[in-house]
Amino acid sequence: MNLWDYEAALYSEGVEQICGVDEAGRGPLAGPVCAGAVILPPYLEIPGLNDSKKLSDRRRRELFPVICSSAIAYGIGWASSEEIDEINILQATFLAMKRAVEQLGGRADYILLDGNRETDFGIPVKTIVKGDSLSANIAAASILAKVSRDEYMEKMARQYPGYGFEIHKGYGTRTHYAALETLGACPIHRQSFLKKFYGRK
Repeated sequence: MNLWDYEAALYSEGVEQICGVDEAGRGPLAGPVCAGAVILPPYLEIPGLNDSKKLSDRRRRELFPVICSSAIAYGIGWASSEEIDEINILQATFLAMKRAVEQLGGRADYILLDGNRETDFGIPVKTIVKGDSLSANIAAASILAKVSRDEYMEKMARQYPGYGFEIHKGYGTRTHYAALETLGACPIHRQSFLKKFYGRK
């Protein structure tokens, strides 16, 4: 199977503008969740395009401007740590995705969504498990989301030094938990994600 098979099936049915949607940052203890939405020209070959998790940080950052300049349209949406605490991570992820899709200006006719949980975008949606390695548009969206969130967390590392955000990007590593023991939580920590941490203290 190649990265354009899902899109090809839709093109054959007359669908024209297919948008891939994926997120980055559902699991971390700190920071926002970020979503990418991308409409690539049909069958565009972008060398090295793949699931962002299978690419090096350097390769993702190299592909980011290529995707942005090649796309028919793209969007990057966010939901904050406060929103995650308020409505839960799944709903915040959907909120970030909808914000990314809204930036496409209504140009998407169909959405290919990574994962197995569907939400209402107002247009047809197909969920694809491991879609970031099976669909070109989802792969592109995964790269935009991952690079955008990584860069945001590197910025937060300068604003809130000592946590190591530039290294672990907010995930629950041993270093991160050790920093929480010493420094306590900072404003971008997800309080709802720290309940287990507080519970063991």
